[in-house]
Amino acid sequence: MSGANLEPAGYAELLDRLKVQVRTAQAQAKRAANTALLELYWTIGSEIIGQQQQQGWGAKVVDRLAGDLRAEFPDMRGLNRSNLYAMRAFATAWPDRAIVPTLLGRLSWGHVRCLLDRLDDPGDRSWYAAEASDRGWTLAVLEHQIATDLRRRIAAAPSNFHDRLPTSDSELAQQLTRDPYVFEFLDLAAPALERDIEQALMDRLQETLLEFGRGFTFAGRQVHLDVDGEAFFVDLLLFNVRQLRYVVVELKIGRFKPDYVGQLGFYVAAVDEKIRDPALHAPTVGILLCASRNDAVVRYALARSTAPMAVANYTTQPDPDRLGLPRPAELAAILHDPSHAGGPLSNRLPESTG
Repeated sequence: MSGANLEPAGYAELLDRLKVQVRTAQAQAKRAANTALLELYWTIGSEIIGQQQQQGWGAKVVDRLAGDLRAEFPDMRGLNRSNLYAMRAFATAWPDRAIVPTLLGRLSWGHVRCLLDRLDDPGDRSWYAAEASDRGWTLAVLEHQIATDLRRRIAAAPSNFHDRLPTSDSELAQQLTRDPYVFEFLDLAAPALERDIEQALMDRLQETLLEFGRGFTFAGRQVHLDVDGEAFFVDLLLFNVRQLRYVVVELKIGRFKPDYVGQLGFYVAAVDEKIRDPALHAPTVGILLCASRNDAVVRYALARSTAPMAVANYTTQPDPDRLGLPRPAELAAILHDPSHAGGPLSNRLPESTG
């Protein structure tokens, strides 16, 4: 081999460092360009609001403005009529320009359109915007979380945490729960067995962990526990890296029964003693997933359990009301009644972003 082909000392390390720096610069440039675009769109929207208030502009003037801007900048996407009205809504929803780079700068215009189109409550918009920005949600993930009403599902599962854990820890543990859990990514024929659902959750592990929430990692499935020579198996064992806590998940396909609490409590106690390191980890908790429940029965059952646990429903279908789509009966009425043209259905379908 000739000397020209020999790799100089330190070359590989330098190349790796430069690759990281180039990728970092690319990401920073992309974020900067995205923030600049959002600030431009906010400015256009704010200008339209100002002119409508001062000059009494109507819809026709906005339509003309869209046409003239597109004629001037034919290679620039996003200057269509639909987007101009969205820019106006953007500046109306967040009237403080400073919020664009701080809260929305890491989101795309598609994210912003989704927040505007799908949410009416300003508090909801700000909450989902902050979560999407902080957690790097794709547009598809943001749409899913809004459709499944994530904000109101977090920490909503009934539990006995406040009775079985110290106050500060019980509040943290409660934040790990959701109610209901929405596994709409599962494609199962009915009726499905528990092992079928369990296997499907493992086949789509990334989506499963996303639904359980921030900081969850997979610790094991059908985890073997040896208790004085007898073998027991935990359906699903998760670990939350933010709270340094094992979470035992037990899945039941039917309605909640009180004896399920005893079984899960046994698993929680066994994991707490045999797997958890008390010097490193917070107390183990359990989450029991059922297809349905009677809240009064759950309350009595949890009161008798000495193990910290929560009981939540799960479903494979999000609430149609959160999807912003008509229910089957409403859709049938719209499709068969010509008088509905341009009515409720058209109001629920988002305009193209162009």
